[in-house]
Amino acid sequence: MAEENVERRLAAILAADVVGYSRLMEANEERTMAALKHHRREFFDPTMAKHGGRIFKVMGDGFLVEFASVLNAARCAVEVQRGMIGRNEGVPEDRHIKFRIGINVGDLIVDGDDFYGDGVNMAARLEGLASPGGISCSAAVRTQIGNKLEMEFLDQGEKTVKNIAQPVHVYFINMAEAAPTAKGAVPRHDKPSVAVLPFANMSNDPEQEFFSDGITEDIITDLSKVSGLFVISRNTVFATKGKALNLEQVAKQLGVAYIVEGSVRKAGNRVRITAQLIEGATDGHLWAERYDRDLSDIFAVQDEITQTIVAQLKVKLLPEEKEAIELAPTGNVEAYTTYLRGRQFFYHGTRSGIVLANRMFARAAELDPNYALAYAGMANCASTLLSMHGVETPIADILRLADRALALQPDLAEAHAARGLALMQSNNRADAVPAFERALALDPNSVDAHGFYARYFAAMGAFDLAAKHYMRALELQPDDYQVPLMLQQIMVSLGRYDAAASYARLGVKRAEAWLHLHPEDSKPAQLGAVTLAYLGENDRARDWLDRALSIDPDDNVVRYNAACTYALLGEVDRSIDLLEVYLKLVSKDQQLWFLNDSDLENIRAHPRYPGLLALMK
Repeated sequence: MAEENVERRLAAILAADVVGYSRLMEANEERTMAALKHHRREFFDPTMAKHGGRIFKVMGDGFLVEFASVLNAARCAVEVQRGMIGRNEGVPEDRHIKFRIGINVGDLIVDGDDFYGDGVNMAARLEGLASPGGISCSAAVRTQIGNKLEMEFLDQGEKTVKNIAQPVHVYFINMAEAAPTAKGAVPRHDKPSVAVLPFANMSNDPEQEFFSDGITEDIITDLSKVSGLFVISRNTVFATKGKALNLEQVAKQLGVAYIVEGSVRKAGNRVRITAQLIEGATDGHLWAERYDRDLSDIFAVQDEITQTIVAQLKVKLLPEEKEAIELAPTGNVEAYTTYLRGRQFFYHGTRSGIVLANRMFARAAELDPNYALAYAGMANCASTLLSMHGVETPIADILRLADRALALQPDLAEAHAARGLALMQSNNRADAVPAFERALALDPNSVDAHGFYARYFAAMGAFDLAAKHYMRALELQPDDYQVPLMLQQIMVSLGRYDAAASYARLGVKRAEAWLHLHPEDSKPAQLGAVTLAYLGENDRARDWLDRALSIDPDDNVVRYNAACTYALLGEVDRSIDLLEVYLKLVSKDQQLWFLNDSDLENIRAHPRYPGLLALMK
């Protein structure tokens, strides 16, 4: 038989993929498909055609495009990524359409209108290595472009990718140089993005769970101090805890390029920690290490893990960042483990949890009077108990705790955020602003600082600024249920009712998942009840509210959310009964939120409303 001729062609292949496509579709399939079609019709497809590109394959959330010129492929990629920044303006962060793009050039097999071969496969693998909003290319592309385009190429070295026999030399196009920023914002998509998954507790004692969780959180905190990294928050990654994970899928869902995972085994005064850095697109191990140390060496191990990750990702560590990472929070291991227990209680968010957290933080400070984080923790507990539960503590006393932390560690972001939270409840509320600004300058990835700042702006009626910081918090913790539910209220106040409904549905879906994992937690049930009532799902709202009240019947925050739920259900007198109790306990900060809450319009129209105003402090 005569050998069949195979047509080949030298071409540049651009592979593009929608970041977080599964998450977007899960939140709202119709809206996501409509947005993607809109971007393709008005921007993506015309831009490809303008630069001589031909889309030859569409794969749901991905596209393969042929170019006769590698220069045109690179120009097109930069224009797409630059343009999507502007097209996402004004859209909630969790609904942004972002692309990863990979570019390769090579000899391809032609089959009608389709292409095959390693050149196509390599483009797809390069796309998986790119950051959200970023561009990755092969050495062949870098060589052919040379100095012909005003682009900076960041050398990533050789990478092993799935189904490709030989390692490939990878370059990133520096989008910080290639694309102007939107409204002066610093672009984050050019930074390596990392998610640190909860380290597994390998100890025989389940009570040691708090210790492995604490190690995870401290590594997240240290990495978040590195300005050259984008780090997903602890709330999001802890939602993966205890699950069998496909790391490629997790990386794609979280929109990160790299995953850190590990384990902790504590026995007496010895600790064994394993850690590994994994490339999300390939599931390939970039680095792994095991540490067998005395417990007193725990901070040195954390520092070594953090700095090794930074080095592996070729990120420049600034001198002040290195100093901040190497600064041990305490030299007393018992104080450290006590603080970790307190932090675990604080995340529960209930009154009883915060009371226990405060005891643990106070004990940590007794064990080490120079432990700055312990004082910041006590300040946050006192602020929360005062603002939410009416536990009277003079503002001056709370500020003394925050100032004590700052005296011990002036550049502690947590202490600046704690000071801002305390000042929100003082007569000088505006003084909270520089405290929050300083906290975010020290740790731009601080979810707490963004959340506190958003709450400040909401209380002041600056809902656009509140939305900005809540959206940033949501970007840092994309699977969180609380932030979408808070954004629902903010969007109502802004009159953006379609956005409010979208956030409401997203928040309820995530709250339901959280309730399944943590049936003892009343917070998702109480917040979800309000949101379900807003959406008109009255029966579900009553069920969720009954659940919240059965878990925490005397919690003042539950009381407030129950009042909001009853108001939306039309049971206004019942709502006002609860608000009368709530207002006697809550601080001015929270009262202002109540006054601004447009969900309660029917209460303001009720004859008993003047009586509520009389209770305002």
